[in-house]
Amino acid sequence: MNKLHEFRYLTFDVVGTLIDFEAGITGCLAAIGAETGVVVDGEAALGHYRAARYMPEATLFPDDLARVYGVIAPQLGLPQGEAQAARLRDSAAAWTPFPDSVEALARLGRHARLIAMTNARRWAFTHFAAALGEPFHAGFTPDETGTEKPDPAFFEQVFAFVEAEGGRRDQILHVAQSQYHDIGVSRHLGLANCWIERRHAQPGHGGTIASESFTKPDFHFTSLAALADALEASVTA
Repeated sequence: MNKLHEFRYLTFDVVGTLIDFEAGITGCLAAIGAETGVVVDGEAALGHYRAARYMPEATLFPDDLARVYGVIAPQLGLPQGEAQAARLRDSAAAWTPFPDSVEALARLGRHARLIAMTNARRWAFTHFAAALGEPFHAGFTPDETGTEKPDPAFFEQVFAFVEAEGGRRDQILHVAQSQYHDIGVSRHLGLANCWIERRHAQPGHGGTIASESFTKPDFHFTSLAALADALEASVTA
């Protein structure tokens, strides 16, 4: 196993690891509720969202949020309508990074090439990358890959990109918060991984689907800043 500073590439899940999508979704739902006198329980809303998001008829994210709103609005007592559904979908453009994301990515980018691997469509990723300070050497979305994580085919396209630059997959550390979408499949593919446990202080799975089994990561931190700290310490160790 490489030391942290020895990885040439750091690949990142974006939504949930770098961008606080749970706050974005619950904030939008709360605002809609406030206009009609409905108080939205954030954790309950995320539970309904998670169930709706993984229905068989789900489409690409975050476009699918318009459909999701139609499913969860009656469960939350919110008004139903195309305008509200579009509002939830379009809120993705204004979702914000976790407080440590921008600074930590800047620090990490001094030591490795950063590659984004997101299940969000390109239009949304464009907003996310801007909010994060444009730190990425490259970015992959379903619009280019034709698939979504945890499909190994998504990862294989990133491997091909790295290899075309003269790199190797053993020089990649995959960084993510989702056991289901990222940590499990990266282990299956023999990739070194780092779990950023964003919900370490909260019960349940929030808006992320639960994995059938837990994969012990190679590295484990509860913030991106902690990863940056550890990598910088690795350089001087």
